[in-house]
Amino acid sequence: MTVFVKICGLRDAETVAVAIAAGADAVGFVFAESPRQVSVNEASEAARNVPADVKRVAVMRHPSQEDWEAVRDGFAPDVLQTDAGDFANLDIPSRIAKWPVIREGGAAAAGPIPAVFVYEGPVSGAGETVSWSNAARLAGQGRMILAGGLDADNVATAIREAQPWGVDVSSGVESAPGQKDMEKIRQFIGAARAAEIEG
Repeated sequence: MTVFVKICGLRDAETVAVAIAAGADAVGFVFAESPRQVSVNEASEAARNVPADVKRVAVMRHPSQEDWEAVRDGFAPDVLQTDAGDFANLDIPSRIAKWPVIREGGAAAAGPIPAVFVYEGPVSGAGETVSWSNAARLAGQGRMILAGGLDADNVATAIREAQPWGVDVSSGVESAPGQKDMEKIRQFIGAARAAEIEG
């Protein structure tokens, strides 16, 4: 099985190009408060050459309708990723896919499992690894994208143990908060692809 790979927290066109050349299936742009936060204009510039087969993901957390509309209209993402409880309050066109974040230990994990979802720890981008055994229990219920504390050294083990549909990395491919390391991006995607072959 081919594991879907998302590189998140990208801020410039050069790093986006490296991620795509290395085989990323999706590139994420963080509009929530974070060392990786970008404006609509910055994200649009960074994503200007993303091909149609690579998903452009707007990553938000508890956005207001006004904030979402600015991203929706100014950036025009393929996907909105935000906490599961946020979607009911937002007007999202059908052309934009929804990736709810289910947080380990959170109330949303007890509800219905959506078709595609991100499973991660309480704080996005903090490098906190979730329980892969807990993740494995959810993985068979939908297309689970595993996030939280992943890097090139542990992603193969995470894939084998949790059996996710996809993996999502941000801090695990950085040299400092918000500073992506191009070689770490290549190593992460290479390790994820190698795990697929072993599996």
